[in-house]
Amino acid sequence: MLDRLSFPQPWLSLSLFLTWQFLSDGVSGGSVVLGLILAWGIPQLTRGFWPDPLVFIKAWRMPAFFIRVLWDIVVASFEVAKLILSPRPSRPAFVCYPLELTDPLAISILASTISLTPGTVSADVSDDNKLLLVHALDAEDDQEVIDTIRNRYEKPLLEMFP
Repeated sequence: MLDRLSFPQPWLSLSLFLTWQFLSDGVSGGSVVLGLILAWGIPQLTRGFWPDPLVFIKAWRMPAFFIRVLWDIVVASFEVAKLILSPRPSRPAFVCYPLELTDPLAISILASTISLTPGTVSADVSDDNKLLLVHALDAEDDQEVIDTIRNRYEKPLLEMFP
């Protein structure tokens, strides 16, 4: 009985509650109650899609990671615009990125982060989750792309996920 009343995905519930409060027109008793109902109900309805609870080792590093990604999106947007407007031709390349991550959610976050950053797109993940195929709009060297992804995104994710 108590299992049905619990929050099966506490991080999702917290995110839903905070998002609801942010989108509400001010914090009031009604918005808090409705936010709690949504934060409890949506994870209950989607429980079958979440086989394992999320496990973070250092969850407090997540905000810094998101700030880094947002910064990289802004910087990459200007770099892509400069590349498009310049007479120099781009050097597109497909790069096979060797993954150190093993957690499926962490791999998904990495692939999404790469796709969100202008100039790069995650094209495929190998069946054994060991390689990520990345398309770079302008890559002078495959190893440079690999090193950038590893240092900026994968290492922080390795610290956050087991």
